[in-house]
Amino acid sequence: MVSEIGLGGIPIQRTTQEEAIHIVDELINKGINFIDTARGYTCSEAYFGRALQGRRENFILCTKSMSRSYEDMKKDIETSLEQLQTDYIDIYQLHNVKTEQEYAEVMGNSGAYKALVEAKAMGKIGYIGITSHSLDFLEKIIDTCPFHTIQFPYNVIETKAENLFKRAIRKNIGVIVMKPLAGGAIEQGKTALKFILNTDFISVVIPGMASVSEVKENASVVKGELSENEIEYIKHVRRALDNDFCRRCGYCMPCPQGIDIPSCFVLEGYFDRYGLASWAQDRYEKMNHFASECINCRLCVDKCPYGLEIPTKLKRVKRIFGK
Repeated sequence: MVSEIGLGGIPIQRTTQEEAIHIVDELINKGINFIDTARGYTCSEAYFGRALQGRRENFILCTKSMSRSYEDMKKDIETSLEQLQTDYIDIYQLHNVKTEQEYAEVMGNSGAYKALVEAKAMGKIGYIGITSHSLDFLEKIIDTCPFHTIQFPYNVIETKAENLFKRAIRKNIGVIVMKPLAGGAIEQGKTALKFILNTDFISVVIPGMASVSEVKENASVVKGELSENEIEYIKHVRRALDNDFCRRCGYCMPCPQGIDIPSCFVLEGYFDRYGLASWAQDRYEKMNHFASECINCRLCVDKCPYGLEIPTKLKRVKRIFGK
Protein backbone atom coordinates (compact mmCIF):
# COMPACT_ATOMS: atom_id res chain seq x y z
CA MET A 1 0.00 0.00 0.00
CA VAL A 2 1.22 3.50 -0.76
CA SER A 3 1.60 6.00 2.06
CA GLU A 4 -0.99 8.77 1.79
CA ILE A 5 1.81 11.33 1.55
CA GLY A 6 4.59 10.72 -0.94
CA LEU A 7 7.54 12.71 -2.20
CA GLY A 8 7.40 14.85 -5.32
CA GLY A 9 10.82 14.84 -6.97
CA ILE A 10 10.97 18.20 -8.77
CA PRO A 11 12.69 20.30 -6.06
CA ILE A 12 15.33 17.66 -5.29
CA GLN A 13 17.18 19.27 -8.23
CA ARG A 14 18.13 22.26 -6.09
CA THR A 15 19.77 20.18 -3.37
CA THR A 16 22.78 17.83 -3.30
CA GLN A 17 23.35 14.10 -3.52
CA GLU A 18 24.27 14.00 0.16
CA GLU A 19 21.07 15.79 1.14
CA ALA A 20 19.05 13.43 -1.05
CA ILE A 21 20.44 10.50 0.95
CA HIS A 22 19.42 12.18 4.20
CA ILE A 23 15.96 12.85 2.76
CA VAL A 24 15.52 9.17 1.91
CA ASP A 25 16.70 8.29 5.43
CA GLU A 26 13.93 10.47 6.84
CA LEU A 27 11.31 9.10 4.46
CA ILE A 28 12.01 5.65 5.88
CA ASN A 29 11.91 6.99 9.44
CA LYS A 30 8.51 8.58 8.81
CA GLY A 31 6.95 5.70 6.89
CA ILE A 32 6.71 7.54 3.57
CA ASN A 33 7.17 4.92 0.85
CA PHE A 34 6.22 6.68 -2.43
CA ILE A 35 8.68 8.64 -4.58
CA ASP A 36 7.67 10.37 -7.81
CA THR A 37 10.34 11.67 -10.18
CA ALA A 38 10.77 12.11 -13.95
CA ARG A 39 13.22 11.98 -16.82
CA GLY A 40 12.76 15.73 -17.22
CA TYR A 41 13.83 16.59 -13.66
CA THR A 42 17.54 16.73 -14.59
CA CYS A 43 19.48 15.06 -11.74
CA SER A 44 16.43 13.86 -9.78
CA GLU A 45 16.46 10.24 -10.98
CA ALA A 46 20.21 9.95 -10.46
CA TYR A 47 20.03 11.41 -6.94
CA PHE A 48 17.34 8.96 -5.93
CA GLY A 49 19.13 6.08 -7.65
CA ARG A 50 22.18 6.54 -5.45
CA ALA A 51 20.14 7.33 -2.33
CA LEU A 52 18.07 4.14 -2.66
CA GLN A 53 21.00 1.73 -2.84
CA GLY A 54 20.47 -1.11 -0.36
CA ARG A 55 16.90 -0.03 0.43
CA ARG A 56 15.10 -0.01 -2.89
CA GLU A 57 12.52 -2.49 -1.54
CA ASN A 58 11.27 0.12 0.95
CA PHE A 59 9.76 2.27 -1.79
CA ILE A 60 7.17 2.39 -4.53
CA LEU A 61 9.15 4.18 -7.21
CA CYS A 62 7.38 6.23 -9.84
CA THR A 63 8.86 8.11 -12.80
CA LYS A 64 7.70 9.46 -16.15
CA SER A 65 8.78 10.53 -19.61
CA MET A 66 7.73 13.17 -22.13
CA SER A 67 8.63 10.82 -24.99
CA ARG A 68 5.77 10.28 -27.42
CA SER A 69 7.21 7.70 -29.83
CA TYR A 70 7.89 3.99 -29.31
CA GLU A 71 11.63 4.25 -29.85
CA ASP A 72 12.10 7.33 -27.68
CA MET A 73 10.10 5.85 -24.81
CA LYS A 74 11.97 2.56 -25.08
CA LYS A 75 15.25 4.48 -24.66
CA ASP A 76 13.88 6.56 -21.79
CA ILE A 77 12.77 3.48 -19.86
CA GLU A 78 16.29 2.07 -20.08
CA THR A 79 17.77 5.42 -19.05
CA SER A 80 15.44 5.62 -16.05
CA LEU A 81 16.41 2.12 -14.95
CA GLU A 82 20.08 3.05 -15.25
CA GLN A 83 19.72 6.38 -13.46
CA LEU A 84 17.58 4.93 -10.68
CA GLN A 85 20.00 1.98 -10.37
CA THR A 86 17.19 -0.57 -10.26
CA ASP A 87 15.93 -3.43 -12.41
CA TYR A 88 12.27 -2.43 -12.09
CA ILE A 89 10.18 0.72 -11.70
CA ASP A 90 6.82 0.36 -9.97
CA ILE A 91 4.94 2.97 -12.03
CA TYR A 92 6.05 4.50 -15.32
CA GLN A 93 3.93 7.38 -16.61
CA LEU A 94 3.31 9.24 -19.81
CA HIS A 95 4.27 12.76 -18.74
CA ASN A 96 1.92 15.71 -19.31
CA VAL A 97 -0.28 14.54 -22.18
CA LYS A 98 -2.34 17.60 -23.07
CA THR A 99 -4.67 16.87 -25.99
CA GLU A 100 -6.60 14.08 -27.68
CA GLN A 101 -4.32 14.48 -30.70
CA GLU A 102 -1.25 13.93 -28.54
CA TYR A 103 -3.00 10.99 -26.87
CA ALA A 104 -3.69 9.40 -30.27
CA GLU A 105 0.00 9.74 -31.07
CA VAL A 106 1.24 8.00 -27.92
CA MET A 107 -1.39 5.26 -28.21
CA GLY A 108 -0.69 4.55 -31.89
CA ASN A 109 1.25 1.61 -33.36
CA SER A 110 4.52 3.54 -33.15
CA GLY A 111 3.58 5.42 -29.98
CA ALA A 112 5.13 5.49 -26.51
CA TYR A 113 2.43 3.36 -24.88
CA LYS A 114 3.55 0.31 -26.87
CA ALA A 115 7.03 0.58 -25.32
CA LEU A 116 5.52 0.77 -21.84
CA VAL A 117 3.40 -2.34 -22.44
CA GLU A 118 6.46 -4.24 -23.64
CA ALA A 119 8.50 -3.11 -20.64
CA LYS A 120 5.70 -4.23 -18.32
CA ALA A 121 5.60 -7.66 -19.96
CA MET A 122 9.35 -7.96 -19.36
CA GLY A 123 9.00 -7.02 -15.70
CA LYS A 124 10.88 -3.74 -16.08
CA ILE A 125 7.87 -1.72 -14.93
CA GLY A 126 4.93 -2.75 -12.78
CA TYR A 127 2.16 -0.35 -13.78
CA ILE A 128 1.51 2.28 -16.43
CA GLY A 129 0.21 5.76 -15.63
CA ILE A 130 -0.54 9.10 -17.25
CA THR A 131 -0.17 12.69 -16.04
CA SER A 132 -1.85 15.80 -17.39
CA HIS A 133 -2.78 19.37 -16.54
CA SER A 134 -5.91 19.22 -18.71
CA LEU A 135 -9.05 18.22 -16.84
CA ASP A 136 -11.13 18.12 -20.03
CA PHE A 137 -8.69 15.69 -21.63
CA LEU A 138 -8.61 13.28 -18.68
CA GLU A 139 -12.40 13.39 -18.32
CA LYS A 140 -12.73 12.34 -21.96
CA ILE A 141 -10.46 9.30 -21.64
CA ILE A 142 -11.02 8.15 -18.05
CA ASP A 143 -13.74 5.59 -18.82
CA THR A 144 -11.80 3.85 -21.59
CA CYS A 145 -8.14 4.49 -20.77
CA PRO A 146 -5.88 1.47 -20.05
CA PHE A 147 -3.88 3.18 -17.30
CA HIS A 148 -3.39 2.05 -13.72
CA THR A 149 -2.84 5.59 -12.36
CA ILE A 150 -3.63 9.20 -13.21
CA GLN A 151 -1.79 12.24 -11.89
CA PHE A 152 -3.41 15.66 -11.80
CA PRO A 153 -3.29 18.89 -9.71
CA TYR A 154 -5.58 19.24 -6.69
CA ASN A 155 -5.42 21.74 -3.85
CA VAL A 156 -7.54 24.24 -1.93
CA ILE A 157 -7.72 26.47 -5.04
CA GLU A 158 -7.96 23.81 -7.73
CA THR A 159 -10.79 21.45 -6.76
CA LYS A 160 -12.50 20.79 -10.09
CA ALA A 161 -10.99 17.30 -10.44
CA GLU A 162 -13.11 15.80 -7.65
CA ASN A 163 -15.55 14.06 -10.01
CA LEU A 164 -12.67 12.84 -12.18
CA PHE A 165 -10.94 11.36 -9.15
CA LYS A 166 -14.13 9.66 -7.97
CA ARG A 167 -14.62 8.11 -11.40
CA ALA A 168 -11.01 6.90 -11.37
CA ILE A 169 -11.33 5.33 -7.92
CA ARG A 170 -14.51 3.51 -9.00
CA LYS A 171 -12.51 2.04 -11.91
CA ASN A 172 -9.70 1.01 -9.53
CA ILE A 173 -7.34 3.58 -11.06
CA GLY A 174 -4.89 5.08 -8.56
CA VAL A 175 -5.09 8.85 -8.05
CA ILE A 176 -1.79 10.72 -7.58
CA VAL A 177 -2.30 14.34 -6.53
CA MET A 178 0.33 16.80 -7.70
CA LYS A 179 0.61 20.54 -6.99
CA PRO A 180 -0.94 20.21 -3.49
CA LEU A 181 0.53 23.61 -2.56
CA ALA A 182 -0.56 25.15 -5.87
CA GLY A 183 2.99 25.34 -7.16
CA GLY A 184 4.24 26.95 -3.97
CA ALA A 185 1.53 29.62 -3.87
CA ILE A 186 0.07 28.21 -0.62
CA GLU A 187 2.37 28.98 2.30
CA GLN A 188 0.76 26.88 5.04
CA GLY A 189 1.62 23.49 3.64
CA LYS A 190 0.31 21.45 6.57
CA THR A 191 -3.14 23.00 6.22
CA ALA A 192 -3.11 22.41 2.45
CA LEU A 193 -2.16 18.74 2.88
CA LYS A 194 -4.69 18.19 5.66
CA PHE A 195 -7.42 19.54 3.36
CA ILE A 196 -6.46 16.93 0.75
CA LEU A 197 -6.06 14.02 3.17
CA ASN A 198 -9.60 14.60 4.43
CA THR A 199 -10.98 13.52 1.06
CA ASP A 200 -11.81 9.91 0.19
CA PHE A 201 -10.91 9.96 -3.51
CA ILE A 202 -7.11 10.13 -3.60
CA SER A 203 -4.43 7.44 -3.31
CA VAL A 204 -1.37 9.57 -2.59
CA VAL A 205 -0.47 13.27 -2.53
CA ILE A 206 3.07 14.25 -3.53
CA PRO A 207 4.31 17.60 -2.20
CA GLY A 208 7.77 18.47 -3.43
CA MET A 209 10.44 17.95 -0.76
CA ALA A 210 14.04 19.11 -0.86
CA SER A 211 15.08 18.90 2.79
CA VAL A 212 14.79 16.68 5.84
CA SER A 213 12.80 19.38 7.61
CA GLU A 214 10.20 19.37 4.82
CA VAL A 215 9.88 15.59 5.15
CA LYS A 216 9.32 15.92 8.90
CA GLU A 217 6.75 18.68 8.48
CA ASN A 218 4.77 16.90 5.77
CA ALA A 219 4.88 13.55 7.56
CA SER A 220 3.36 15.16 10.65
CA VAL A 221 0.10 15.93 8.83
CA VAL A 222 -2.78 13.63 9.75
CA LYS A 223 -6.42 13.40 8.81
CA GLY A 224 -8.80 15.25 11.06
CA GLU A 225 -11.34 18.00 11.22
CA LEU A 226 -10.01 21.34 10.06
CA SER A 227 -9.75 23.92 12.83
CA GLU A 228 -11.45 27.30 12.57
CA ASN A 229 -8.06 28.91 11.93
CA GLU A 230 -7.34 26.44 9.13
CA ILE A 231 -10.72 27.05 7.55
CA GLU A 232 -10.17 30.80 7.71
CA TYR A 233 -6.75 30.42 6.14
CA ILE A 234 -8.20 28.42 3.25
CA LYS A 235 -10.83 31.12 2.71
CA HIS A 236 -8.10 33.75 2.78
CA VAL A 237 -6.02 31.89 0.17
CA ARG A 238 -9.01 31.51 -2.10
CA ARG A 239 -9.89 35.20 -1.85
CA ALA A 240 -6.27 36.24 -2.43
CA LEU A 241 -5.50 33.94 -5.37
CA ASP A 242 -8.83 33.24 -7.02
CA ASN A 243 -8.51 36.09 -9.53
CA ASP A 244 -4.76 35.76 -10.10
CA PHE A 245 -4.02 32.03 -10.18
CA CYS A 246 -3.71 30.06 -13.40
CA ARG A 247 -5.33 26.61 -13.09
CA ARG A 248 -3.67 25.45 -16.34
CA CYS A 249 -7.09 24.51 -17.73
CA GLY A 250 -6.06 25.58 -21.25
CA TYR A 251 -9.29 27.38 -22.10
CA CYS A 252 -7.23 30.45 -23.07
CA MET A 253 -5.66 28.48 -25.91
CA PRO A 254 -4.88 28.62 -28.75
CA CYS A 255 -3.08 31.96 -28.62
CA PRO A 256 -2.97 33.72 -32.02
CA GLN A 257 0.74 34.34 -31.41
CA GLY A 258 1.39 30.69 -30.58
CA ILE A 259 2.28 31.35 -26.93
CA ASP A 260 1.75 28.36 -24.62
CA ILE A 261 0.15 30.53 -21.92
CA PRO A 262 -0.34 27.90 -19.17
CA SER A 263 3.25 26.65 -19.54
CA CYS A 264 4.53 30.22 -19.17
CA PHE A 265 2.82 30.47 -15.80
CA VAL A 266 3.95 27.00 -14.69
CA LEU A 267 7.59 27.88 -15.42
CA GLU A 268 7.16 31.23 -13.71
CA GLY A 269 6.13 29.35 -10.57
CA TYR A 270 9.15 27.05 -10.75
CA PHE A 271 11.41 30.08 -11.16
CA ASP A 272 9.80 32.27 -8.52
CA ARG A 273 8.53 29.89 -5.83
CA TYR A 274 10.28 26.53 -6.25
CA GLY A 275 13.82 27.90 -6.26
CA LEU A 276 14.51 26.31 -9.65
CA ALA A 277 15.45 29.41 -11.61
CA SER A 278 18.06 27.91 -13.95
CA TRP A 279 15.95 24.81 -14.70
CA ALA A 280 12.88 26.95 -15.42
CA GLN A 281 14.92 29.36 -17.56
CA ASP A 282 16.32 26.48 -19.61
CA ARG A 283 12.85 25.03 -20.23
CA TYR A 284 11.47 28.46 -21.08
CA GLU A 285 14.26 29.05 -23.62
CA LYS A 286 13.16 25.88 -25.42
CA MET A 287 9.58 27.10 -25.94
CA ASN A 288 8.56 27.99 -29.49
CA HIS A 289 7.11 31.36 -28.52
CA PHE A 290 7.65 33.69 -25.58
CA ALA A 291 5.55 35.95 -23.37
CA SER A 292 7.14 38.99 -25.03
CA GLU A 293 5.24 38.11 -28.22
CA CYS A 294 1.88 38.94 -26.63
CA ILE A 295 0.12 41.69 -28.62
CA ASN A 296 -2.61 42.29 -25.99
CA CYS A 297 -5.40 41.10 -28.28
CA ARG A 298 -7.19 39.93 -25.10
CA LEU A 299 -8.81 36.93 -26.75
CA CYS A 300 -7.37 34.84 -23.90
CA VAL A 301 -9.02 37.08 -21.31
CA ASP A 302 -12.40 36.59 -22.97
CA LYS A 303 -11.97 32.80 -22.91
CA CYS A 304 -10.54 32.47 -19.37
CA PRO A 305 -13.28 31.10 -17.06
CA TYR A 306 -11.58 32.78 -14.08
CA GLY A 307 -11.29 36.21 -15.65
CA LEU A 308 -7.52 36.38 -15.25
CA GLU A 309 -5.75 39.45 -16.62
CA ILE A 310 -3.52 37.23 -18.75
CA PRO A 311 -1.64 39.93 -20.77
CA THR A 312 -0.61 41.60 -17.50
CA LYS A 313 0.54 38.26 -16.09
CA LEU A 314 2.52 37.58 -19.29
CA LYS A 315 4.34 40.88 -18.80
CA ARG A 316 5.56 39.55 -15.47
CA VAL A 317 6.73 36.34 -17.17
CA LYS A 318 8.63 38.51 -19.69
CA ARG A 319 10.32 40.44 -16.87
CA ILE A 320 11.39 37.21 -15.14
CA PHE A 321 12.75 35.37 -18.18
CA GLY A 322 13.88 38.36 -20.22
CA LYS A 323 11.80 37.63 -23.29
